[in-house]
Amino acid sequence: METEAPRTIPILQIAWARFSELDTTSLARSKSHLRMRRWIGILAVLATLFAILSQLYPQGSGLPGLGIRWLLILTPLIGSGLAAFTKMFYSTGDWLITRAGAEEILKEIYFFRTILQKRKNRRAYLEKRLAEIQRQLFRSMGSELVFKPYNGEFHSRYFPDDPTSDLGYDDLTGDEYFKYRVENQLAWHRKEVREYQTERIRLQVLIIASGVVGAFLAALGGAFSLWVALTASLTAAFLGWQELRNIDAIVRNYSKVIVELSVIYDHWLNLEPEERNDGEFYRMVKSAEEVLWAQNMEYIKSQQEALKDADLEEEAGLINRVVRESIESAERAKQAMADSIVDHARQSLTATEEKVEENFKAALGSLAEEASSELVQQELEAMRKAMLETAGEVMERASSFKSALAGIAQEFAHVEIGRDTSKEELNAILARYPKTNDVKG
Repeated sequence: METEAPRTIPILQIAWARFSELDTTSLARSKSHLRMRRWIGILAVLATLFAILSQLYPQGSGLPGLGIRWLLILTPLIGSGLAAFTKMFYSTGDWLITRAGAEEILKEIYFFRTILQKRKNRRAYLEKRLAEIQRQLFRSMGSELVFKPYNGEFHSRYFPDDPTSDLGYDDLTGDEYFKYRVENQLAWHRKEVREYQTERIRLQVLIIASGVVGAFLAALGGAFSLWVALTASLTAAFLGWQELRNIDAIVRNYSKVIVELSVIYDHWLNLEPEERNDGEFYRMVKSAEEVLWAQNMEYIKSQQEALKDADLEEEAGLINRVVRESIESAERAKQAMADSIVDHARQSLTATEEKVEENFKAALGSLAEEASSELVQQELEAMRKAMLETAGEVMERASSFKSALAGIAQEFAHVEIGRDTSKEELNAILARYPKTNDVKG
């Protein structure tokens, strides 16, 4: 049989409706914000991966190389777009403001149903408090209240299948308040602390693992050093997520609530039935609501600080930065061969010049012997000019190529990459941002 909401005081129904509207809005916005930040971090790591793969599979290597190049171009663009969107629509932390408003209304609802239940002016009091809370919310939200209406049959904290869930429309006795509020919140905070602790351990393991793998790859040197950029981007993504989640502060905050609610819980259970009078009942309500309200304010404050410290512009810049760093890593892997490439190119260019001149003279002499007509002579003259122009262009491009290679060798001459290269030296090189339009060898 379905539960039906009983007829109750209109202002109490209004209060639950206002609470549910703010509660669902806050939850939806919070989840959406975390989802956007998660994707920004994922795209940063993918950008690093595609940059590394683009070095392993150049554009001329066929369809895989071309596909990787396109992914390398699109990933930073998408990530930058998401970062800009998130900064524009989530930087104010409006879900924390609506959370504060919802919790304040909830506190007044429980006061209305407990301590104020015998007062004749309680309806006027609740109406006044609702007006004050909504006006304060309006000011805090920058004079913009864009909420999705709540159309649920019951308020957002009631679950018909849960026997411990509070329907919320009747006045409460001491035992009912203890069950629906104290016991319920104590169980909820204990569950949340366990879940946050699991998440914290998981993140710490991932951070340590990615750091160890990065150090191992750096120690191997050679081609393996190219993948250090990927482990570095993974470490940065995990650290950024840990900072955004602010798990340490939340665990401390919730642990304090567990302690204080446990004290209230133990005291009420220790009372004999005849000792559970209105005085003890009201003291329990006042103490519990003060603990929960202080916890809520501390949570909002810590989350605002975490949101402020987690610089979205820096996180967005990571996507483009890791691309440059991974390309720089590829150059570090190649720089050991830079000197030999320059020497080989110089020798090849000299040999090419001599061979072009020799071939030209041989061809010209052979043609002169075989034909002496004016038409042939004109054709030979045209051919000679064309070959000279072509040779000049080849030499000009080769000279530019040689200068670029020499510049690369000179720029990184002080860095020696090998098995003994330290992680600090690799990180120092990663901090540099050379232009990516370098001459390819």
